This record gives sequence, structure tokens and C-alpha cells, in this order.
Amino acid sequence: MAQRATATCFCGAVQLELPVEGDDLTQVFVCNCKDCRKLTASVMTTAFVVKDSAMTHVRGEDKLTQYATSATIASGNTMTNFFCKVCGTLMYRRSSGFPGLSLPRVGTVDDLSLHNTKLKPRVEVWCKDRVAWFGGVEGIKQSQNQAAL
Repeated sequence: MAQRATATCFCGAVQLELPVEGDDLTQVFVCNCKDCRKLTASVMTTAFVVKDSAMTHVRGEDKLTQYATSATIASGNTMTNFFCKVCGTLMYRRSSGFPGLSLPRVGTVDDLSLHNTKLKPRVEVWCKDRVAWFGGVEGIKQSQNQAAL
């Protein structure tokens, strides 16, 4: 059986169980798009793609609130964001362009060793929007849009 891990919001009200290897984990990526910058209050985000059928809400599903938009999404897809209502942590996103998949944030995964191993990015997307002072993630595929996902 493929390894799984828990992911928790900042306050602990929401916890997910997610695959970190195998067929249910389809990609791990860094995104430089303008939307991810605003959403994370940072210059990039690190996320992974899992099949919805493999993601379990351990606790706090009722503590999630949603915000959906297509207005700021460069791909034109509608992105629905799932935040903890208590602390505001973005737990995952879902895109109309990728049905049946969720995009949890690597930073929410509780086992920090997985950030350097199984959840190390494999591709960097929206590189055209990358900040000039960062040269990119060395040694992984680079893409100008989300096509590499």
C-alpha cells in the first residue's frame, strides 16, 4: 500500500489524510503564477496533485469554507479554494480544468521530512511570472504555463 500522510491547518481544526506516493499522487510542483502569489502571500507556492478519491477528511471538513473564482486565473479555469474558517489556512484547491483532482499545499503536511523527499517538486510552472531574483528550482522541468501538470 502506498504511503499516506496527514496535513493539518495552522490551528489544527482541519486535518486531511493524503497519498504521498503511488498512482493517487499525480504531481508535485512549484507555481509562480500571480494568483498563487496573492493566495499564499508569498512569491510562489508548492503544492501537489492527488485524486479526490484518495483524500480523506480526518476532521474539520465542516470547518472549511470555499472561495471560487475564474477572474484572476491565468488558465481561465475556475479555481475553488478550501480554507480553514478558524485560522485561514489554505488546505487545497480544485480546478475546473482538472476534474477529480485536488491540489493540497505541501506546507500543510505534518511530516516535514516528506517535504524533502516524496513531496519534493518535480516541475515548476508559470515560470514566466517568476520573480527575477529567483532562478528557479534547479534540476526539475520548467514550464511557462500549467500544461506540465
